[in-house]
Amino acid sequence: MKFGVVVFPGTNCDRDCYNVLKNVIRQDVEYVWFKDKVNWDDYGLIVLPGGFSYGDYLRPAAIARFAPALEGLSKYVEKGGLVLGICNGFQMLLELGLLPGAMIRNNNLQFICKDVFLKIDENDSPFLSQYEKGQIISLPIAHADGHYYIDDDGLKALQSNGQIVLRYCDDEGRVNQDTNPNGSIKGIAGLCNKDRNVLGLMPHPERASEEILGGSDGFKMFDSIVRFLDKKNK
Repeated sequence: MKFGVVVFPGTNCDRDCYNVLKNVIRQDVEYVWFKDKVNWDDYGLIVLPGGFSYGDYLRPAAIARFAPALEGLSKYVEKGGLVLGICNGFQMLLELGLLPGAMIRNNNLQFICKDVFLKIDENDSPFLSQYEKGQIISLPIAHADGHYYIDDDGLKALQSNGQIVLRYCDDEGRVNQDTNPNGSIKGIAGLCNKDRNVLGLMPHPERASEEILGGSDGFKMFDSIVRFLDKKNK
């Protein structure tokens, strides 16, 4: 089982993701250059890491979506392959149409970098199974375009399908305007596709997977993935 971390010009969280997968979770992982044509069927997980692909010109991930390495990603997803998009990677998933909605500028029009509390709304996916539903965790965010938006019909679909998996909250799990750092509709911080094999989130679990970094709440996300793949491949 092999894990792939896709690297673009402007990516800056690839090494963090690689470190967690290689040295913390102890998996076979390799970098994938954005220009390479890739047979994704060889991979158990594809990670689209955070950063500023192509400098976020036009809008975040608008150019990256056309990278040669991503050409076969939709078919990979259709076959049940796992894709994790973190921050700029989440934005790529939206641009590719693998997740619904769009990402716009934070309400305060500023770059936000801080730890936030998150509520696990749904845990029935390969990415979140080791968390408890309703659990409160803490992860860092670092983005200028993290305001998730979707129209009313799209929001109703997300809610009815249980696709909203992470929401910004306070330390007691309250979700409201005061706990929302960027203005995301309904405090959405992460969501999955209907088949549960694609997850996009703005917070950075790879930056909080070891206690030496100040917190390890992100560890269970990667542990959930490995456990799912181990069980699937038995």
